[in-house]
Amino acid sequence: MEIKRDGTWFYEGTPIGRRGLVKLFASILIREDEKYFLVTPVEKVGIRVEDAPFIAVDFDKTGEGHSQKLMFQTNLDDMTTAGPDLPIRIVRDPKTGEPSPYVRVRRNLEALIDRKSFYRLVELGEHHEGWFGVWSSGTFFGIIPSDELPD
Repeated sequence: MEIKRDGTWFYEGTPIGRRGLVKLFASILIREDEKYFLVTPVEKVGIRVEDAPFIAVDFDKTGEGHSQKLMFQTNLDDMTTAGPDLPIRIVRDPKTGEPSPYVRVRRNLEALIDRKSFYRLVELGEHHEGWFGVWSSGTFFGIIPSDELPD
């Protein structure tokens, strides 16, 4: 089995078209170090994940400033509120500098934040201690060093 970067699940090279089946598999997915497994009481099967197992397709914001909360929804209807235990992180491509934003969903599993949601996050951004980023659940998540932004 494999999960592509766009969130599509495959079995033996064929996309799994039944959403309910994908959600069932997602409910037993775990990550140990950098490897992913589907785990049942009797079996543990490796699964290849191209990037992140989920895609954050939208988010809602409540509150303002330091007390605002960002609640993300994944492509499989998981809901996660970014905070100290469920952080947002940004990985920048070393060659292009292009960001890949992620939010932790559960059990050390992350969702790649889709482009439209990332742009919305940037609109909420502010500068704090030399970084441009966003607040959620009292925690600041840096997106890019402030001095790397154009004037």
